[in-house]
Amino acid sequence: MSAEQDRKFFDTFMLVLGSLVLITIAIFVLANSMAGRTQEVHVKEDPAYQQRNLERIRPVGQVAIAGADNSGLRDPGGPRPAAAAMPAASAQPARDLSPEDIYKGACTACHGAGIAGAPKTGDAEAWAPRVAQGMDTLYTHAIEGFQGQAGYMPPRGGHSNLTDQQVRDAVQYMVEQLPE
Repeated sequence: MSAEQDRKFFDTFMLVLGSLVLITIAIFVLANSMAGRTQEVHVKEDPAYQQRNLERIRPVGQVAIAGADNSGLRDPGGPRPAAAAMPAASAQPARDLSPEDIYKGACTACHGAGIAGAPKTGDAEAWAPRVAQGMDTLYTHAIEGFQGQAGYMPPRGGHSNLTDQQVRDAVQYMVEQLPE
């Protein structure tokens, strides 16, 4: 064999080898793009994927309208352990509840642990500046809500179904729990 034949064989071999590599890469790219498109379509059509997207983009807030049926509104925080004693919030007032029941269902969640700046029930030092403002101010803040430097009091403790008198009774109950 001469150098000329070796050179021709080597060139042909490199051409065939290069062609096979290019064909392999082309097949890989084609398969990858087809699988990606097919998988993407399959995933987007999947009901579980669509449900997750709907959950993700659902509006954060909802509006409860007095006098309307608000039972279809969802509670974004889910069930709360302290809310078990309270009836579900609705446009109808909660009836036949003692001040202690109202406190346990609506107030103890924050005032029991001092959440969001709420003075703990029975903590005379925390309640002193509030009580010094007068009971009418306490009632107003509990009924209408209040944003202070120490925290936030939602209107009616977040239970729109409580009457003004029930809120007053619950506030009075908490004040009565203060040590003399």
